[in-house]
Amino acid sequence: MRLKPEIAALCLLGLSAAVWAFEAYDTYGAPSREDSKHEFAWSRLRYNSAAGASSGSSFGFGFGYGGYRAWSRDYPKADIVFLAALRRLTRVDARSYQQVVDLDSDAIFNFPFVYAVQVQTWSFSDAQAKRLREYLLKGGFLMVDDFHGTADWESFLAGLRAVLPAESYPITDLNDNDEIFHVLYDIGHRIQVPGEQYVATGRTYEKDGYVPKWRAIRDSKGRIIVAICHNMHLGDAWEWADDSEYPEEFASMAFRVGIDYVMYSMTH
Repeated sequence: MRLKPEIAALCLLGLSAAVWAFEAYDTYGAPSREDSKHEFAWSRLRYNSAAGASSGSSFGFGFGYGGYRAWSRDYPKADIVFLAALRRLTRVDARSYQQVVDLDSDAIFNFPFVYAVQVQTWSFSDAQAKRLREYLLKGGFLMVDDFHGTADWESFLAGLRAVLPAESYPITDLNDNDEIFHVLYDIGHRIQVPGEQYVATGRTYEKDGYVPKWRAIRDSKGRIIVAICHNMHLGDAWEWADDSEYPEEFASMAFRVGIDYVMYSMTH
């Protein structure tokens, strides 16, 4: 299999960046040095998991930074490789490293874009739910990824509806013509992006998540504030883009979608 030139370059960037990340970050993923200001900074949401919530995939993968914590799956390599792609494939002046944020302080308001995974496990206190709601309604953007099947969806909703009530913030399906898929890349038709488990199983799905669900929640002005990637795992595609056994078509799709989401968050 031949990788596209931009993906091959990202593979090398990803390997060196991952090594740098483990050396430069403390146990909470916070930068250990000062950095100049940039147009864009990436952040990942650290959250508390609900009691009894299942955070592993149906194929036994799921270890994250610092141990088995649902919020940290694929961290930090997936985040760093994606940022390398964003910096190389666009003119966005993005900070080269990621940040972990939580909802126990106002620090989240310093970041325009928040990425969260394994969201079937998340749980919020009233204060945390209020802060996330304020963040989104003041211009923030949340991308959720890596949860699969009917049971995961219902558990995800339990946490989400503490933040954004269903009667005011319905969930809608995104279609090929939605603007978010045409900000930089004209993506149009999308394919299901599987996790790295595809290499061993040949399956693009996990659990009963056979069909990819590209969904969103909008604010009162029609701006997407939550982009929902259900029955797929874009973060794994970023993380494993340097694996010759992981198909390029999945990695390429994941990078293009992620970049379009970032560009949308910065322009809407």
